[in-house]
Amino acid sequence: MSAELPFASARDLVRRIRARELSAREVTEAHLAQIERTNPRVNAIVTLVAEQAMEQAHASDEALMSAGYAGRLHGLPVAHKDTHETAGIRTTWGSPLLAGNVPVRDELVIERMRAAGVITLGKTNVPEFAAGSHTFNPLFGATLNPYDPSRTAGGSSGGAAAGLACGMHAVADGGDMGGSLRNPASFCNVVGLRPSPGRVPSWPVQAGWATMAVQGPMARSVGDVALLLSVMAGPDPRSPISLETPGEVFTRPLERDLTGLRVAWSPDLGGLVPVEREVVETLLPAVKVFAELGCEVEEDCPDLTGADEVFRTLRAWQFELALGTLPDSGLKRTLVDNIAVGRALTGPDIGRAEVLHTLLFHRVREFFERYDVLLAPVSQVLPFDIDLEYPAEVAGRRMVDYLEWMASSYLISTTGCPALSVPGGFTPDGLPVGLQIIGPHRADFAVLQIGHAFEQATRHAARRPPLAE
Repeated sequence: MSAELPFASARDLVRRIRARELSAREVTEAHLAQIERTNPRVNAIVTLVAEQAMEQAHASDEALMSAGYAGRLHGLPVAHKDTHETAGIRTTWGSPLLAGNVPVRDELVIERMRAAGVITLGKTNVPEFAAGSHTFNPLFGATLNPYDPSRTAGGSSGGAAAGLACGMHAVADGGDMGGSLRNPASFCNVVGLRPSPGRVPSWPVQAGWATMAVQGPMARSVGDVALLLSVMAGPDPRSPISLETPGEVFTRPLERDLTGLRVAWSPDLGGLVPVEREVVETLLPAVKVFAELGCEVEEDCPDLTGADEVFRTLRAWQFELALGTLPDSGLKRTLVDNIAVGRALTGPDIGRAEVLHTLLFHRVREFFERYDVLLAPVSQVLPFDIDLEYPAEVAGRRMVDYLEWMASSYLISTTGCPALSVPGGFTPDGLPVGLQIIGPHRADFAVLQIGHAFEQATRHAARRPPLAE
């Protein structure tokens, strides 16, 4: 039985623990054994607190026996992203500058997950200061793709995604500015949701009103993503942009008849981004599934003019704000360059970005008056060679820097729309390709429903990486 547990759904594990068919200790032991077996082959978890996890599991079982109450995530083993502060467990951001950093508090997203009953296993690998969508850093090295260890797992939540694919944990927390939940989910054949800004409140943060970076859930199924979102989401007085909708709304059934759904499909976001042929060819059958489900499918895309400038300006501003006081000698070159761009920004530069951002919002809002959902590739490329920092060329076009290859995700970030990466298929060589499902402003639940219907019709998520078997 223990061999089955690492790949059981989070919802099933919670139900069985609550019914006392399983103990939290059994579930935690099974996941620790899976970590011992598979983590050396992919490097997903970089800090392991096995003894502490077993102590927590014992306490969880005792609490359930004595109080008869279980939180929504009671007994679920989770390794947290190494950019999220965890009290008493080091949080390094993948940087030698923070190699010995042990926070004294949990940040809000961890606070909520622990209150809901998760068992903390440790921390998952990230790129240095979460910069870039390829998980490698000078402290821990690279995280390898479970479907082909010669390739990247994506990033910045790459350790979280690889750990999920290998059955090391049941659900995972992550963050997303330019695709950090979606790209690794796509590369590792799991599910990642970039929620609407404010859906998952963040604290502590320096720029509480900023909307480009969000935190959100990952899992092996849309249903488990919804379960974790039900805990992460909901208002908090420490976040000025937190939405008032309670997290409980995401516990509702996801089943939905998609007949008549108005679907737009854009393989290249209106010609703005180059996309490798294999990515589009893998996703075309996925798009046809929506027609088979009764949807009205057309090729169309909102006008994303200015989105690239918005993202690059606001990202550089936030990176300079967060990291501008750190010594350049302690940072990777691409990160130093980003911070320098942020330092050079003027007030008019930021003002122009905000005006463009507002115009973009209204064009996208009007687009979703004609359509219910937009489909697009999550990533423009397949998982690439682990030794590359980033793809220098995509579909014959030279990339200007380490950001441009992930524009298919970061342009969507600027819209403020919820966006889900769901397994969309496999190349003939067995590499996963994610489908991006983008909904109207704050339509997170509808996006999950649509993703769930697609997932049930295709079952791509059931295909495990060979090394995890």
